[in-house]
Parts: sequence; C-alpha cells; structure tokens
Amino acid sequence: MALLSTSRINLLPTSRALASGVPFAPKLALSLPPQGDHHAAGPRSDVVPKWAARATGSVNVSRVSAPPTGIFSQRFFSTSSRALAAAGNGSQVPDWTPYEASNADSNRTLSYFMVGSLGVLAASGAKSTVADILSNMAASADVLALAKIEVEMGSIPEGKNLIVKWRGKPVFIRHRTADEIEEARAVDIKSLRDPQTDEDRTQRPEWLVMLGVCTHLGCVPIGEAGDYGGWFCPCHGSHYDISGRIRRGPAPLNLEVPEYAFNDEEEKLVIG
Repeated sequence: MALLSTSRINLLPTSRALASGVPFAPKLALSLPPQGDHHAAGPRSDVVPKWAARATGSVNVSRVSAPPTGIFSQRFFSTSSRALAAAGNGSQVPDWTPYEASNADSNRTLSYFMVGSLGVLAASGAKSTVADILSNMAASADVLALAKIEVEMGSIPEGKNLIVKWRGKPVFIRHRTADEIEEARAVDIKSLRDPQTDEDRTQRPEWLVMLGVCTHLGCVPIGEAGDYGGWFCPCHGSHYDISGRIRRGPAPLNLEVPEYAFNDEEEKLVIG
C-alpha cells in the first residue's frame, strides 16, 4: 500500500507584520483568491484531494517551522531592565547612591517631624471648622433674649391673671386667693382624668404658672370661665379648674407647667 507524504513548511514573515499577524503590504491585495482557474467549478487545486486518502488509506502530514531569515528578531510582550542589561543593549538602571541619606536616623526624625506638624495643622483646621459650624447653628441674640422673661410679681394683684408671651406661647400667671387655694386642694385626685395634686403644680400656693395652650388641639383657653371657675376652651369645650387640671371635655391632660423660679431680691418671677 502506497503512502502519500505531504510536508508543510511555515516560514516566519520576512516583512513587517501587523498585531493580528497579517503581513503589512500596502500594495499587495491579500484578499484576492489564489492563482489559477478560481472561477472553475470543483475543489481547489492546492488542496489534497479526498481520493488520495481513500486510495492509499493513510496520509502522512508533517509541519516544519523554519527559523526567521533576514534582519528580524524575536519580540517579547514585556522586557525587564535586568534582561536588557544582560542582553548588552546598553539599558541600565540609574545609580541613586549619591542621593541616599548618609544617616538613616536623621532622615527618620525629619519624617516624624513633618508628619507631626501636618497632624497639628489638620487638627487646628478641623477645630476651627467645627467651631464655625456650631456658632452658625446656635440661636441668635433675639432668640436668646426671649429664652427667659422676668415678670414683676407686684404688678399682679391678688385674684387676677396675667398673660405673657414666652417662646411664642402664652403663659398664664394667676395670683390666687386663699379660697382658691383651699378649693384646689380639696379636690379628690382619684376623680381626675390626669391625677395631679395642687402641691405638685405650684412652687408657692398663691402663684400658679402654666402654659396657656389647650392639651387637646392647641387652642388658647379663656380665663375665669368654665364650670369650675378656672379656664375654658371654647373650641371643643374643655374645662379646667383653678389649678389648671382638666375636669371635663376632650382634653386628655392638664395644662403644662413650664420651668420657672422666684427672684425674691428683686421680687420677680423668672420664666425659663
């Protein structure tokens, strides 16, 4: 049985090639079909026919890669400086020995000093920034002026009310009589919706201080009115007694008592 031997030799390009491996030949039409009667029907003439494999039963194909011929040399994707130095192409790493510090300790001390100085400057800048932000967020002078108000107690006669404005809200100040004090303390706290004694709502029995805002929907009650001789909210019919405690109506809580103190030296009532 005869054997058909076919050898293919791959020659490396002897001209400049593109990144895709195609030779760079501007005047060469590589897209043209091979020479011969390429218009004729049938298989190409440069391909081993199928009958050769059937007739002989075996086809021996060998490939040989020949080394490049010409001035071209092998190229690498990356080349280190040591490889270039070993190849003797004149590329060498610069010598930085003259620029190195003579004493490593002094150089380290300078580095620590620079880092510490920058840290101090950064901390000082951050402190100033935070201080500016807090000062801008603080209350203005007119708001601070209304944070506390002083009321002369001598200007309120016994048995009368005084309404002052504090932080945008009305404040009721009542100079109560002895009968009103006795009436307020005689109430059974078990019968109250919001149980609270009169002693818990006043610092001094004759002075009652509370916010004039109804605990139902924020209306302003009317003084010396209602079924219990205290305050009455006409909006929804809440009745408060002489101690400001809710007795009837939809309000759930007693009138709120703000923070206040007495200035006996000047005989003033300080709210806030």
